[in-house]
This record gives sequence, structure tokens and C-alpha cells, in this order.
Amino acid sequence: MSKINVAIVGIGNCASALIQGVNFYKDISSEKEIPGLLHVNFGGYRPGDIKFVGAFDVDARKVGKDLSKAIKMKPNNTRTFSEVPNLGVTVKRGPIMDGLGKYLKPVVKVDKNSVESNVVNVLNEAEADILINYLPVGSEEASRWYAEQALKAECAFINCIPVFIASNDAWENKFRSAGLPVAGDDVMSQIGATVLHKTLAKLLVDRGVNIDESYQLNIGGDTDFLNMLEQERLQSKRISKTSAVRAMIPYDVPLRIGPSDYVDFLDNKKICYIRIKGRYFGDTPASIEAKLDIWDAPNSGGVIIDAIRAVKLALDRKIAGTLTSISSYAFKHPPTQLPASVAKDWVEEFIIGKRER
Repeated sequence: MSKINVAIVGIGNCASALIQGVNFYKDISSEKEIPGLLHVNFGGYRPGDIKFVGAFDVDARKVGKDLSKAIKMKPNNTRTFSEVPNLGVTVKRGPIMDGLGKYLKPVVKVDKNSVESNVVNVLNEAEADILINYLPVGSEEASRWYAEQALKAECAFINCIPVFIASNDAWENKFRSAGLPVAGDDVMSQIGATVLHKTLAKLLVDRGVNIDESYQLNIGGDTDFLNMLEQERLQSKRISKTSAVRAMIPYDVPLRIGPSDYVDFLDNKKICYIRIKGRYFGDTPASIEAKLDIWDAPNSGGVIIDAIRAVKLALDRKIAGTLTSISSYAFKHPPTQLPASVAKDWVEEFIIGKRER
């Protein structure tokens, strides 16, 4: 199989975990199960088939450096689990637009004298197949702008943040008309707060428990949580996370889901608290309280390796528009919300060609 040429927007913690993960598993040749990946061999593609060919950021500590070095620069603070060799990819300067909220501006060191790159030219020269969006939460304008650049460069697009592109009919039509696949929106971790909350809610509904109310509160210490202190940037994030859980409950129920605070010494750790109150036989009260403690960025790395390979299969098969199977499996706000087990089945069917999208 050919290489999968991938470019990334936003060289933060999630990009670091993805790049480290590809390097960590690049030499896997057996069919042995890998934690966090659906398959080592995903429709003929393995992790080592992913090649990073382009990168964009605005932080002066990252712009101009090799991608392997940029992922170690502050304010990145996720764990290191793989030493990535020189990749021969220089991080280019992208536009700021609405990418930096008021809490990020003092932390991200922008060199205002540096020249913004022509993104389309960079993507074309690198022969990129896929552009991945890892911009900060709330980057609505910038995300749509990069989606347009992907269309102009004839690249597929994977949207990992809560801006509604793959789940938006107008954008779906744009990618379909261009003959390009798109997947998203808002990456859902391997075992993150949203998928755990969804699974618990679905379990209770399937067992006949009436859910009366539920909340999910998250705290963390990376720039994502710092950025989300700005409530104005959270509207799409709350919609994305809440809709994923609400879709598992076939009646209205009070829900409060979303980030709650920034704790700097947690670094890239995320701690999630979930509480669900309900009633079972005889209106007998019941409640579930769960705490999840994880490193946030590695939690999505394997999911995106699967998403990259699904999108490349779509490119190979000339499938255009939103990919409903991988979007439902890997993202919080896909066009179609599904239980995790059903979404996984859809992806398995897509891999072998039984499902078109």
C-alpha cells in the first residue's frame, strides 16, 4: 500500500501524541492487537504507513523547527512515550484569526514579524492526502478557513475540534462536490469522559432504569483547559459533548456536561467526574458516581490513527462527503449519533466494503 501523507494544523498535545504513536507502532508487522487501535492492519494500512508531510502553528517556539522538535516545545505538556527522530518537516506559520482566546494569548508566544505561509501551496508541494485540524477550542473562523484550504488543495479533512464541519450539511455538500471525504467533529477519546458517560447512560436505558438527571465535570492542566476558561468559546463544545450523551437517552432529562476548571499542575492529565441519578423498579432511587483519571492527548492518538486510515480508504475508493461510520465511532458530534458498539460495527463493515460510508 502507498504512504498516507498527512498535514496537521495546531502542533499541541494531541498532535504530539499522534506523532509519537505513529513512531511507537511504526514497525509493528504482526496482527497482534494494539491498545487503542481497531486493527493493526486497517484495510491494508498500518500505523507505519502514515507519513507526516506538513505542519502549521503560530507559536514562535514551534514555527521553523522540525516537527519532531516542535512537539516538545512549551506550552505542550503531555507525556513522552516515544522519541521521534527528525521528520524532515518544518512547522510553517499559519494565520491566527480567532485561534487564540484571551487566556491563551499570554501563553502562546507569537512572532508577529514572521510571514504567514501559503497553506494551499504547502499542502500541494507536500502532496498531502489529509489535513487534520487540531486548533484550540473556539477556533470557529480559523477551522472553516483551513477546511477551505483543504478543499482548494484537494485534501481530505479530519476535524478534531468542536466546530461543526463534517456534521454540517453545507460543508458536507462542499466536500462531496469536490470529490473529497471529511470526518469529524470533535474527537472522542479511546476511554474518555464522553464515551464513558454515553456507555453508562445507554446501559441504564437498556436495563430499564429511568434516568432523572446527570452531570459530567472535567478538570485539567493543559492549554485546552486554560482556553476553555473563556466561556464564550465553549458553546460548540458543550453542544458536542451534551448531544453525544443525550442521544443515548430517548426522553428529555436535565444534563450538564462540560469543562469546569483549569488546574495548572495537572499538566495534560484530565480528571472527570460523572454522576447519574435514576429510578428502577418500584421507583426505587439509584445513582452512579464515576471518576476517570487519564492523560488526555494519548487518549485520542489511536482513534485518529484509525480515522486517518479510514479517510485514506475513502480516498482510494473515491468516496466523497462525510464518512458516517468513522465519524460516529471516533467523534463526539458526528452526523449520526450511535452507541459505541454499533459505531464500531459500522466501521468494520466500511473496512471490508459492506458499508459505503
